[in-house]
Amino acid sequence: MRKRWLAYTLAILLVAYYFCLPHTLFRVPYSTVVTDGHGELLGARVADDGQWRFPPRSTVPPKVKVCLTAFEDRYFAYHWGVNPVSLVRAFYQNIKAGHIVSGGSTLTMQTIRLARNRPRTVGEKLIETVLATRLEFRASKAEILRLYASHAPFGGNVVGLDAAAWRYFGHPADELSWAEAAMLAVLPNAPAMIHPAKGRTRLLEKRNRLLHKLYAQGELSQSDYELALTEPLPEAPYPLPQYAPHWVARQAELHRGEHVVSTLDKGIQQRVEALAEQRSDEFARSDIRNLAVLVIELQTGQPVAYVGNVHFAQSKANNQVDIIRAPRSTGSILKPFLYYALLEEGSLLPHTLLPDVPTNINGFAPQNFNRRYEGAVPADEALARSLNIPAVHALQRYGVPKLHDFLKQAGVTTLTQPPSHYGLSLILGGAEATLWEVTRAYADMGRSLLHLPQSGGTERFEPGGVWQTFEALKEVNRPEEIDPGSITSLQTVAWKTGTSYGFRDAWAVGVTPRYAVGVWVGNATGEGKPELVGARTAAPVLFDVFNLLPRSAWFTRPDNVFTEAAVCRRSGQLAGRFCAETDTVLILPSGRKSEVCSFHRQIDGQSWFVLPPVWEWYYRQYHPEYQPIPPRSHTEGLLPMQFIYPTMNARITLPKQLDGNRGFLTAELAHSHPQQMMYWHLDNTYLGQTQDIHKMALQPAPGRHSLTVVDEEGNSVSVSFEVLNPVHIPQL
Repeated sequence: MRKRWLAYTLAILLVAYYFCLPHTLFRVPYSTVVTDGHGELLGARVADDGQWRFPPRSTVPPKVKVCLTAFEDRYFAYHWGVNPVSLVRAFYQNIKAGHIVSGGSTLTMQTIRLARNRPRTVGEKLIETVLATRLEFRASKAEILRLYASHAPFGGNVVGLDAAAWRYFGHPADELSWAEAAMLAVLPNAPAMIHPAKGRTRLLEKRNRLLHKLYAQGELSQSDYELALTEPLPEAPYPLPQYAPHWVARQAELHRGEHVVSTLDKGIQQRVEALAEQRSDEFARSDIRNLAVLVIELQTGQPVAYVGNVHFAQSKANNQVDIIRAPRSTGSILKPFLYYALLEEGSLLPHTLLPDVPTNINGFAPQNFNRRYEGAVPADEALARSLNIPAVHALQRYGVPKLHDFLKQAGVTTLTQPPSHYGLSLILGGAEATLWEVTRAYADMGRSLLHLPQSGGTERFEPGGVWQTFEALKEVNRPEEIDPGSITSLQTVAWKTGTSYGFRDAWAVGVTPRYAVGVWVGNATGEGKPELVGARTAAPVLFDVFNLLPRSAWFTRPDNVFTEAAVCRRSGQLAGRFCAETDTVLILPSGRKSEVCSFHRQIDGQSWFVLPPVWEWYYRQYHPEYQPIPPRSHTEGLLPMQFIYPTMNARITLPKQLDGNRGFLTAELAHSHPQQMMYWHLDNTYLGQTQDIHKMALQPAPGRHSLTVVDEEGNSVSVSFEVLNPVHIPQL
């Protein structure tokens, strides 16, 4: 019976011994540590308990291993967690001194003590002894040394080898010199008493004694030993690196307490940050305080530089706001996506003429940035020059709901309202987007030309449409957007700018076969400034960034994507039977269903290029070669005149004048032959006649009206409009 109870007792003790050591030895919070793709430290965030405690490292550098074992436990490689000789020696020393002068603990026992963090008593020492032997059965010597080095105290709120190396020496633990490794080896022995900021003499003595011991043991050569002795102790803790602080903060939110190996490149990040801060300091003279830059590598689809804002350490100008992920008014930055969608749908060819005339669509009256009208502009040129009126007409052709859906598929998640909420203003900045999502969408366009998967796993962009879109965007000479010589491009870039209403947001995004770069300039508060124009602020920064990056040749034109077609040289549409001049060009197959030239007509036996009268009125000012059809020519189905204002079914509000009378409306008409006499009628009342300049001031009462004009050949045109109740302007 006694043997059985003894067996039971032994079995229970063995089971207890087996399970006595927790599966997770250290239950402590860790700092969030973020490195670039090459392992270079970008930044870190302190652990939840206020300690700089980096996540446990996978190995211990050889120099540190030699120093730790020589100083703390020279028989570490031979014992099973407890060194009886050391315990007996420590017991004798403590009895002789009358107080504790030595603990006799091995590195394994110290690791257990760090994990348990209990008061140092005889009973606790016995528990540490048992658990140390158990740890030796579970883990290798390298693993135990790794645990100790990752959790040892190094003074103040610095815990663990990695945090100590950065705080005291400003570089990784793998780059420690012999003197630095020796200093860190002696610090955990009495971190409160010995610290670089105090007790420096004692710390230096202990370090040098350890170095001498290593020299005597043959671990150091004489030259290494003498050189190590000359190294001074650090004067004060170093600040941790703080590159890409907004990116590091984001990773701390998503991966708290982890070691995050990101895709950023520290070298590129440093150069882009320096450039951004230099440019921002220049813009600050105009009270423009914030700037953000995102660089995405096309091959990986991931960021290599992330400047969420400038001057992160300053808080007076909202510099800690991460602009890259903040929704901002888009301006014209979404126009390339509409152009691409129209090309892929087949409703537009690259050189198709789009109207550039005064426009009022249900009260929405867009204006070009230059406040000019050119009558008609090829679609690719309108995109490159960022003309607003052609873009609005293009969106009207494509449909707001379709573009709204396409943008959401392209990754723009900020379109939270239905399409009707945005209307045609969607293409001019009526919606918000983030620099992160817009730049990624541009990057996906580039990735389609490289036959790489697009973000999210959905292939939204096809190479053919992207190629034609980039061809329109790669021209640098855009005199209406930028001052000549304000940018210098060392490589071909497809790029686009945007300026939001009220000059609050300046955008520029560009793509090469290697990178997509997005730039935003403005004030985080939304305060507008006249200088905040995308082409004048964001675009120069964009090209400065590209000039910092490795260059590449331009994309290769996609194979087996295009088909040849005859296109009218004047209209850019598919050639019709009356087109006198045609070009054979490459178009997308879907383009074959686009409109056949509607501007060439046969008049009196000749082919004639005829624009609608309003288009013609403005087009002739920029195209002196344009010839209107001769007077009294046989022009069946064509009217030589058209109202510029008001437009059909317009709803107009006329403010009262200061004297209380109704305000005026100035109607304007375009005629192919302006020298003709025009006769004006409002409803059934004759108003008068005009010649050369066809404008008429009206003073209609509230309600619906019909305005009719007849030329001397008997041609007539009418327009209906409604005058709303007047708004009184108070006297100042």
